This record gives sequence, structure tokens and C-alpha cells, in this order.
Amino acid sequence: MLNPKTNIVFNSFLLSLTSESLMSEPIYSQGIQIVDDLNKLLEILPSTIRTKIEKHPQNDNLIEIVMDLGRLPEVRFLDEASYLGNTPVSAEDLNYSIERVGHFSGDNRAGIERTLHRISAIRNRNGEIIGLTCRMGRAISGTITLIQDLVETGKSLLMLGRPGVGKTTALREIARVLADDLHKRVVIIDTSNEIAGDGDIPHPAIGRARRMQVASPELQHKVMIEAVENHMPEVIVIDEIGTELEALAARTIAERGVQLVGTAHGNCIKNLIKNPTLSDLVGGIQAVILGDEEARRRSSQKTILERKAPPTFEIAIEMLECQRWVIHENVSQVVDLILRGGKPNSPIRTVDNHGYIQISQKQSEKPLNNVLGSHSLLQTPEDPTGWRKSGKMSPVDTLLRQKVSPSLVSEFDSLLSASWHQSEQIDHRVRTPGPNGEDWPIYIYPYGIGRLQIEQVIEILSLPIVLTKDLHDADVVVALRSHIKNKSKLFQIAKVRQIPIHGVKSNTIPQITRTLQIILGMDELKVPETADLHLLAREGNDDEFEALEEARLAVEQIVLPKGQPVELLPRSSKVRKMQHELVEHYRLQSNSLGKEPNRRLRIYPV
Repeated sequence: MLNPKTNIVFNSFLLSLTSESLMSEPIYSQGIQIVDDLNKLLEILPSTIRTKIEKHPQNDNLIEIVMDLGRLPEVRFLDEASYLGNTPVSAEDLNYSIERVGHFSGDNRAGIERTLHRISAIRNRNGEIIGLTCRMGRAISGTITLIQDLVETGKSLLMLGRPGVGKTTALREIARVLADDLHKRVVIIDTSNEIAGDGDIPHPAIGRARRMQVASPELQHKVMIEAVENHMPEVIVIDEIGTELEALAARTIAERGVQLVGTAHGNCIKNLIKNPTLSDLVGGIQAVILGDEEARRRSSQKTILERKAPPTFEIAIEMLECQRWVIHENVSQVVDLILRGGKPNSPIRTVDNHGYIQISQKQSEKPLNNVLGSHSLLQTPEDPTGWRKSGKMSPVDTLLRQKVSPSLVSEFDSLLSASWHQSEQIDHRVRTPGPNGEDWPIYIYPYGIGRLQIEQVIEILSLPIVLTKDLHDADVVVALRSHIKNKSKLFQIAKVRQIPIHGVKSNTIPQITRTLQIILGMDELKVPETADLHLLAREGNDDEFEALEEARLAVEQIVLPKGQPVELLPRSSKVRKMQHELVEHYRLQSNSLGKEPNRRLRIYPV
């Protein structure tokens, strides 16, 4: 009977240290035990092929045997592939093997009773089998020494890697350890009988774990839900999550408090983020439009990608090679970091030729809580914001206290305490007395208003106004009325800092001019004789300039950069003529469409 219990001592204290100390104190991994049942695989092969494989010096490293009709049989090993003899495979050879394997399911896979070998078929247009791939299945104990501590945490694990890297083998061993060593109720969803082998009786490699077979691959998500509803498992093991329904079922299971252990095709987490079908496994991705203030604070574009929900799997493991794995112990933080353009700084665990586990870590980016390297990481920004500035943030995280010495924690506390008491910033704004003793210039923060229009008014009328990009430096906020209806955050900040907000009806020159007139307390702004009459219009021409501004924005923001045609709002014939003239200045074509009163302008790209 397979199923030897391997007592592995995996000291979790070493995992909390830095990569340098881990490299100096390696952990020893006990020997790996392999059971392959090679004879049962050879029994289904024709005698001419079986004899040559038995005599081959590398049959211990056998991976698969390929039999295609009319072609030479091929055997593949770990490091090489070679043909077996000079006799092509005949239809009788294929039928000999087909009669000795189980039933081929809907995904053209079959197996050998109570073994882990997998037989895959290739069919022609008529449904007849013209090729077989006989893949060697091995039960390997001791393969999860690298992640023994993670398996015991009870968190959901997702294993990623290219085909053939050993995901299913590791999954089988995890199920056995959870069932036998940790005494948990484990249910395996075995779609293609790869985990527990073919037949009604599962292979001993899964230990006390139970196995639910799936009739056809497209029903895997239903069997996953059925397992939770009917058999009260503590752990669900799933191989090859590949559809949106399976990802949704996995999220449903995780939300019910059941530990998930699964695999998915993909070399790294980035592959899942870019895969719309499986992105829900790591929380899902959605586009978020930031406000002007938030985008300015982040120094980013207004449309960004963010994680939509908590990830289904809390831990992700990238299987680079058979015994070289990247461990992401916090999938939420890793996904958020990738979406912000950063690179995860996750440890890499490997097993060397002497059986020692080595943990290394790239030093390109130092994590915030890694305070064992240099004290420069403990220093805080000169001008902290958010919870730090409010003084409500806890001085030191509990997990951080457990990883560092008391003296270092004390020093960390003192540095944080000093950072909270920041002296007020010196007002660097230059002020001069106005005609009535007021302080000029006035610093204005525009919100939702074209900065170009305000600057043109200020320049032509020589107004004592300076535009600022920082809300904290502003004396007044000038915002478009339609943009401030639901901006409670803007009102809250303005109320705290006692900054008045002036609303502008529309984003036009006359409206902006009247608002600035009110702010400056002037009865009437004197327009210089040299002022551009097209810029400073009379109040009665608001519609005309709104239409011209609409056409200008359409040309400069859509037609020219994106090469797309744009239709404008319906206007009168007089206004449309002005729009046509404006479009001609850009050397573009435009036509009037529709019937009055809905006749409108369409602008075409070059």
C-alpha cells in the first residue's frame, strides 16, 4: 500500500526571516518516494513496442508514449525523445491498446484501472481513433515540502504553471496530507480521473480523501457545488479550473468557508489578471474613473484598473520548475501592486541537489515591513497624508512586532511618533495689498472647468488671480455646477479648510468672466480695447460660444487623436455656419445632417 506518512519538520520561524538568513540556514527535505506502476502501462501496449521500452535504459524517466497510425511509435523521456524500431503503427496496434483501457470520456481521455496513467485519443472526422498518447502517471510523496507550512494554514491555495510542470502531482499529494496527516474532510473533484486514477476505486495515493467523478468536463462546476451541499467537506480539491462557471463556483465555495486547493493554466498571476475568464480567481478587474483631485494626488490617469473583490484564493504559487516555486502569500497585495505598475517581491523556494530547501528573494524592491535591512526603510515621508497625518494609524502592526526585536520596535515607534508631529507649512504665496486693502493675488482652484478659458480671461483682463493645482493652497474653488452636485468629498474638504466654492453655470467665457467678477468684488470688468472679441462675448451670445467650444473639443479630443467622426448637438443654421468655419480652420470636412429643429453637424477625420 502506498501512503507512507512523511513526518516533515518545517520550521515556520525561519520563514519570517529575510532571504539572507534563510540562505545561511537551509532546511533539509526528506527523500521523495515514487510509485509509477510501469508494468500496468506496458501491458496495454503491443508486444513489439512493450519489449523495446522494457529494454530501454531510461525507462525510469519515461514521460509518455505516442502511437499515431501509419507513423513510427515514439517514446519520450525527461531529456530526450526517440523512435521505437522501423515498423509504423498499424490499426491492429491501436485496437490492441484501446481494448485494454477504460472508456474514453467526452474529452477523449481514458485510464487504466487503479492507476494514474492517462490515455488520450486523437480522432478523425468520422470519430475513429487514429492516435494515442499514453502518459505515465506517478504517485510521488514528499513533493509539497516546499509549501508544507502553507497547506497547514487552512487558506485556499492556487497553483499556476505550464503543462507538465507537476501541478496535478502536487495536488494529489496535498490532498493526501490534508486527509491523512491533518485529518480533514477532503473531497476531490476529479474531472478526467487524473488525480485519483481510473475506475470506481480511487488510487491509494490520495489517502483518506474522497473522490467525486465528473461525467463530462462541462459539468465540473455543478459537481463542485454538489460536493459542498451534500458531503460537508472541509477542503475541496479541483484540477484545471478553466471556465467562467468554474471560477464562479470556486468563489461560491470559498465564501462558504471551505478551503480550496486548485490549479489553473498560466505561468504567473499576470496571466490570470489578463484572462477575463479566470480573473475572478484573483479578485476580478474593473475600470475605475478617478476624480480630478484623486487622479492628481496619485499622479495617474483618470481611468485606472483596480481589483473588484477579494480574491477567491488567498495564496498563489507559481511553479516555475519541478522544485522551484514562487510563493505569493497575499494575493490581494500582489494583484494591487501589479495593477499599479509595480513588481511583486515574493520569495522563491527551491530544493537543491542535496535535498535542502533554499528561500531567496529579489532585492529590486524592498517591502515596507522588511525592517531588518537598513534603518532607511523606517523613515517616513516629510509630508505624510491620510491616516498617518490624522494620527489615527496604529504605531506598529502586530505582525511586524512579531518579526523584529523589541529594541527595533521601540526605535520604530519613536520614529513614527516624531513623524506625526509635523510643523505647519510656511505660506510661500506672495501677497500684495489691493485697492481696498485686500490681499492680491487670489489663488483659485478650478474644478471641472477648462483651464485654458480661465487663463485667457485672466491674461486679457489682467486680473489679480493665480491658478493653483493644490486645493490646500487655494483661496477659492471655482467649479462647474454640474460637477459639484454629488462631490461630497470636495464640499467636506472645503468646509474643513473654510474655502468658499463658486459655481459656474456653463464652461463658457462669459460665465467664467462673471464668476471672476463676483470673486473680485468688481461691479463691472473693464475690457481692454485690444481684447479678442471672439473670446469675450456679450452675455447674449452664450449659445454661440458653447457651440464653438463643443466643436473645438470634439476636433481636438476625438477627431484628430482618435480618427473617429463626431456628431454635435442640434444647433440653428447661424450657429452651424460658425461651426463649419471653425472646422475648416483644422482642415477637416463637416456636413449638416437631420431635419430642423434637430439638424446637427458631423465632423469627419482626415
